[in-house]
Formats: sequence, structure tokens, C-alpha cells
Amino acid sequence: MSAESSKPALDLSDVDHRVGLPVGGGQLWDPCSSSDIRRWVMAMDYPNPLHWDEEFARESGFGGIVAPQSIAVALDYGHGAAPACVGRIPGSHLIFGGEEWWFYGCPVRPGDKLFQERRFHDYKVTETRFAGPTMFSRGDTVHTNQNGVLVARERSTAIRYLYEEARKRGMYEDRLGEIKRWAAGELAEIEKVRRAWLESNRAGASPHFEEVKVGDRLPRRVIGPHSIASFTTEYRAFLFNIWGTFHWVAPQGVDDPWVNQDPGWGDDFRFDEEDARIDPRKRDGLYVGPSRGHIDAERASEVGMARAYGYGATMGAWCTDYLAYWAGHKGMVRHSKADFRGPAFEGDVTYFDAEVIDKRTESEWGVPLVQVKLRLTDQDGGVLVTCTAEIELPF
Repeated sequence: MSAESSKPALDLSDVDHRVGLPVGGGQLWDPCSSSDIRRWVMAMDYPNPLHWDEEFARESGFGGIVAPQSIAVALDYGHGAAPACVGRIPGSHLIFGGEEWWFYGCPVRPGDKLFQERRFHDYKVTETRFAGPTMFSRGDTVHTNQNGVLVARERSTAIRYLYEEARKRGMYEDRLGEIKRWAAGELAEIEKVRRAWLESNRAGASPHFEEVKVGDRLPRRVIGPHSIASFTTEYRAFLFNIWGTFHWVAPQGVDDPWVNQDPGWGDDFRFDEEDARIDPRKRDGLYVGPSRGHIDAERASEVGMARAYGYGATMGAWCTDYLAYWAGHKGMVRHSKADFRGPAFEGDVTYFDAEVIDKRTESEWGVPLVQVKLRLTDQDGGVLVTCTAEIELPF
């Protein structure tokens, strides 16, 4: 056998014919509740009182608790990546590669229910140091509420790869040292930064467009240290992970709509849809399923990740929340594009640093926008996320 023929390759025979087509997935049974909103911001470590403090929210211009813009991904199935993970690729695993969001100004409140339309957009395959042949696939989701009002659009990027090849290459095994052990003084400094950010705009004041200048820096934020407890809390705030919360739906007129088929996960990461009717752990995702590696270092090593690690959809939500907090009650994130460069590992912290890089008095949204560049880094300066966003502010 030649060296060329022995090279690992992705089997895309079940992928190509699905490109550009609508796909199915999960639909939550129940409307969003105030407890769902509170659970979500708690998991995201986002103590904006508008989203959990009933008295504060009633006195605001919203008249009651309202969900953060990031809630759209929590009210979806599959962390928002479902339409980007289409087709069976034997021996594969998945990590998140990025998210692009467009928001249309319709807030989500307790009692609202979101519905999704999904489409597999496209893919490309490149060689990576991490896993050799690696697919970057994109899928689109349109989120509307029970009244048919457009709430948000999302384009997610999934990274699909051969987990055995990633395990053999051991990129993160070589790169990561021991889990960081934080001294008391270091933790006190982290908490000081966290507290300063919390107090930076608790009242929800919105910067005025004409007052903001290119080069202005947003207040620094920090989340962490990340832990098994924090990763588990995040996972359980995605409502589809709670037993019995969703049912399968399929778009009409599509012969093979890819609703809940096997994407090709390894033995330790597969769902058992049939037995889950009796034992719901079998498709729970954390006890059994593709997310086990997030809280289990041994399982993480099986898919090339070396240790417990966080969720891409969580990092995307962190970006939206951070920017929306700065925008205040009269502002909002209109568009964001986040590229995920690496995961948040157990023991690490994540810093947020952002700068205003442009201003436009006229935009396709019909409102003035400021453009902000955001970076998420770990304690050693390693880049986790690069994000560019357009934010509406009042005059």
C-alpha cells in the first residue's frame, strides 16, 4: 500500500448530496420560562439584573424580566450546531468552529416559544495539525417566535474530524501542562476584575452614538477559573439537554431530511435513541453521548482534547452577553461574527478585551452602528475567540 493511499480520509459519501437542503432536528415542547432565563444567565455567569431580578426588571423600560439576546441558542436543539453537522462520517467527532448572528430587535420574554428552520449551507475540507483531514461545515438557522416574528438568524460552523487521528497526533497533549492551580492572591485579582465589570453597567445605561469614539476600549471582563462544575452548569442550561424537553421535527418535501441520524460518533460517544425511551441518560449527551469529553479528561483524550473543556456555543453566548451589557437597555447587538480558535480548558480563565474600531451613522439596519473588535484569551494570552460585532446605540 502506498503512503498516499494509507493517509486518513473523511468519508463524505453521505454529505455531498445534502448540501443546500433544509434539515430537521429537535423542537422544544415548552415556551421559555422565567426560570429558563435565570438558569441560562446563571450558567453564563452574566448577572445583568434585567435577566433575573424581577423587581429591577419591572422598574426598567422592559416592565419585567426579559431574556438576553444569547438565549436564542439555549432555546435551540444541539447548541445551534445541528444544521452544520449533517451526514454520517464514520469515526468522526465534532467541535465548534464559530458562530455568526443577526438580531432583529424582537426580545424573548417568559411565555415566548422559538421555532427553528434549518439548512445545511456548505463545507470545505482542509489539512490541520490537529487532526489531518478536517471538515469545516456551515449551517443556517432562522429563529422565529410563536407569532411568526423574526428574532434572529444564525450561521454556525462545525469542525468535524477523525477522532483517532486527533488522538494519535495529540496536539493538546503536547501543548498543555498541568491544570493551573491558582494561588489565593491570583484568585483575588480575578475576582477584582470580574467585580469591576459587573459594576460597569449594572444600571443598563447606553452609551450615546455621538459620544463613542474609535479607539475607545470596553471594560475588561473575566470568567473562570473553569471547572467540571462550571462546564456541567453550562451544559444543563441548554434546555434540550433536560430529559423529555424536545421532539423531532422534519421539513416538508425533503426525502431524507437528516433529523436524528447517526453522524458517525465513536462507541463511547453515541446516543442510543431506542433505549433512551426507557433510560433517558442514553441520549442525554453528558452521561452518554458526544459531550462526555467536556467533563471527563479520559474521554476528552479519546477525541484529541487532552482534558475537560468548554463549549463553543457557550463562548459565542459570552461574546453576545458581554457586548450587550456595554450597549445597555437602549442598545443592542445587531450582528456578530465569532471565530473559535481554541477551547476554554479546565483550570483556565477567560479574559475579554474589546475596542471600538469603526462608526457608521447609516447602515443596512437603518440605525447608527458602532463596530467593535473583541478577543477572548486565556491567562497566558492564548487566543480562544476573535469576534467582530456591529452594535446599535441611541443618538
